Amino acid sequence: MRFKLEGATIAAPTTTGTASTVESASEVSVLNNSTTAYAVTIVTAASGTVIGTITLAGGERVNIVKDRAHALYSANAAVMLTPINTRVS
Repeated sequence: MRFKLEGATIAAPTTTGTASTVESASEVSVLNNSTTAYAVTIVTAASGTVIGTITLAGGERVNIVKDRAHALYSANAAVMLTPINTRVS
């Protein structure tokens, strides 16, 4: 899949209170840079209402589409978050 990097990769915050909008990205590449499965949660804002949770296997990468204001956090900082844009030609 083609995509454009929209900012720097960060380690996922590990609490809802520190959840990140990942530079207000609407698309985020999420990589579990570990051999252990970890959950990633989307919330309406830091300390906000949970929208959903996904568990990534060790080494798994997914692209998540979210509202710009929504924030992400993970059960472990081994999960890496990168703002991307998949709507490129």
